[in-house]
Amino acid sequence: MGTKKERTGWDDQELEASVDAYLKMLGLEHSNQTFKKADENRLLREGPLSKRSASSVEYRMQNISAVMEQMGMSHIVGYVSAKNVGTGIGNRIRKILAQRDIEAFRKEPTQASQHFTYRLLEANTPQFSDTPEGILNPNKTSSAAIRYSRARWITDWVLKHSRGFCEGCNQAAPFLGANGSPYLEVHHVKHLAQKGSDRTSNAVALCPNCHRRCHHSNDREAFTLELYTRVKRLERE
Repeated sequence: MGTKKERTGWDDQELEASVDAYLKMLGLEHSNQTFKKADENRLLREGPLSKRSASSVEYRMQNISAVMEQMGMSHIVGYVSAKNVGTGIGNRIRKILAQRDIEAFRKEPTQASQHFTYRLLEANTPQFSDTPEGILNPNKTSSAAIRYSRARWITDWVLKHSRGFCEGCNQAAPFLGANGSPYLEVHHVKHLAQKGSDRTSNAVALCPNCHRRCHHSNDREAFTLELYTRVKRLERE
C-alpha cells in the first residue's frame, strides 16, 4: 500500500488550532515556563491536525511567527519566521489572531532603538520659532482590535467592588464616564493571552494610568506583584 497523501488546503479549524497552540507556547515563553515544541506538535497531530505531518505543522508555526512579526508582535524564539507566506494564508492567520488577545506580546523597543530614536528626534527637532506644517488631510488606516471575550458580570462585579477607587493607586476615578459612573478599567493581572482566567480573583479595577503602567512601564512586573499584596481577593495563577 502507498503512503497516504496529506491534503493540501488547511481549513479554518486547523488554522485556529495552530494559532491557539502557538499562543499557548508564546505565553509560556513570556512567563519563563518551559515547554517542548515537539510535544505540542504531537498533541496537535493527535487531535485537530491528525491529517498533517510533523514538518507541515512546524512550517505552519513558522508562518504564524512571520505574521506576528508583521503585526509588531514578538514570536516564539524556536520558530523562525517563514520567509515566504502566501497572501491568502497570511490574511487568514491574521484574521484569527484578530480574534485573540495578543497585545501582551507587542514588541517593546530595545534600548538601542530607543537611543537611535532619541538621536533622530534630537537632530530633527525644530527650533521654537519653527511651526510644523502638519498634514491637512491625513490618510486613513485600519487595524484589527484583538480581544478575548470577557464575562460582563465579572467586569461589573469588579467595578462595583472598587467603589469608584483605583485598586492600583487607591485614588478616586479620574472622571465620570458617559453613564455617570466613575471611570475605571478592568485589568486581568495574569493576561488572558497568557492563559489567565476571567475571574474576580484575577481582575482589578484600575485608573487609565495604572492600567497602562501594568502594560508599558519599566516597573510593570514589580507593580503587578504589588497588586497581589494590595488586593486581597487576587490569587496567583
